[in-house]
Amino acid sequence: MVYLVGAGPGDPGLLTVRGAKLLESADVVVYDALSSPALLGYCPRAKHIYVGKRANVHSLSQAEICDLLVRLGKENKRVVRLKGGDPFVFGRGGEECEALAEAGVRFEVIPGITAAIAAAAYAGIPVTHRDFNSSFTLITGHESEEARGSDDSMAVDWGAVAKLPCIGFYMGVKSLPTICARLMENGMSPNTPAATIQWGTTPQQQAVVATLADLPAAVAEAKVGSPAITIVGRVVELREKIKWFENRPLFGKTIAVTRTRQQASELSEQLAALGANVIEAPTIELTPSADSAAIDAALGESFDWIIFTSANGVAFAKERLLSLGLDARAFGTSRIAAIGSATAEAIRRDLCLRVDLCPERFVAEALADALRDAGEVAGKRFLLLRAEIARPILRERLQADGAAEVRDVAVYDTRLPDSLPQPLLDAMDANQIDWITFTSSSTARNFVQLIGPERRRQLDRISIASIGPITSATLRELGLDVTVEAKRYDIAGLVEALGVS
Repeated sequence: MVYLVGAGPGDPGLLTVRGAKLLESADVVVYDALSSPALLGYCPRAKHIYVGKRANVHSLSQAEICDLLVRLGKENKRVVRLKGGDPFVFGRGGEECEALAEAGVRFEVIPGITAAIAAAAYAGIPVTHRDFNSSFTLITGHESEEARGSDDSMAVDWGAVAKLPCIGFYMGVKSLPTICARLMENGMSPNTPAATIQWGTTPQQQAVVATLADLPAAVAEAKVGSPAITIVGRVVELREKIKWFENRPLFGKTIAVTRTRQQASELSEQLAALGANVIEAPTIELTPSADSAAIDAALGESFDWIIFTSANGVAFAKERLLSLGLDARAFGTSRIAAIGSATAEAIRRDLCLRVDLCPERFVAEALADALRDAGEVAGKRFLLLRAEIARPILRERLQADGAAEVRDVAVYDTRLPDSLPQPLLDAMDANQIDWITFTSSSTARNFVQLIGPERRRQLDRISIASIGPITSATLRELGLDVTVEAKRYDIAGLVEALGVS
């Protein structure tokens, strides 16, 4: 079975629910250049086959793509053909369906949001408006050889098109001077508002607005290239009043996220929602502790307090409990303390336990103070389930305040990745990184180690965002200036600090 899935225009959040479910269950995904790479995250176990084409460079011809889909469809595989925008709007989906039908291969078409409508919406241009137009026409600016005239002109009835109130041109950057000239030659006013939108619906979106007469020069001056959509019509006048996408606080900013791969998505999604272009660059890799015997022994004993200092500690403790055939009942009557709202939420969500103590300041010192002030340290037994590299201050404070025992058990280890992702390094070399976020001291130390001395100097022109005072202190020890520090030491606080910076 072959599913032709419209991937939408670029923003991965615009994929349909049906499309996402099919990707999750796919055996093979055949995708093109205009499909967001993020969508492949829905199908990590599927085989990914790239068949894209850009600027006349084809990885496979259309005939070869059709043959590939037929062959895969006959192998009894669940095949998703992921196509940018909508499969049937200048996506050659009709040709692929014809080939499948002729070969007797079953298929299904899942529509996607087409680029002209989505890019216009994200640019603040409604393609229909009762005050301006009652129709909207889509035209490709890149036709097949068969459709072109003998003089290589576009096979378009320009006399009819020039009378239309609103037109969307696909793939028309190269042909833009011809398009605008033909419209004016056939009676459209040179003063008609027009806009060309590159990389619509993505953080790289760029919109150029001009009159029909001036648009080709304005687009050339702005160095706008493919992929782009051009909208011609009076509805473009509304852009200045109702544009919203570019007005988001982090629009146009490129931000590197240095959290672990498992945790990066939470921060990345919140930053992207504020308009940022996010590059994930994990500086830590997490693995279960090699000393499982110490964990198992601790889980078999009774403690007055069990303390989690991070959501990672909760996740790895849960994993170990399940591997032993246990659940949160293994903690018995122990009271539960957490550092940070994210940790407390992970305890409630993953272990179904109520948190007895979580200080307002999300640092170890604040928890030690809270336990001491509550008279809950002297003579008590504590189990700390956390990282191998955790700061010793909490253990030392509890011992100094008279705890009967403080068992400090590493439930997970951290290691340095082999390298930073190439997209981050390329962006740094091109001076395209505006911010780097750090959510722990280890992310800061590891980043500086991974970046190397050659690129270390580049950090002087990049703004630094820190999740809290401990991380900030480490950054300063490393010789880095902290531009902003979260007032609340969690991801929400960090995002808030960036959003108002």
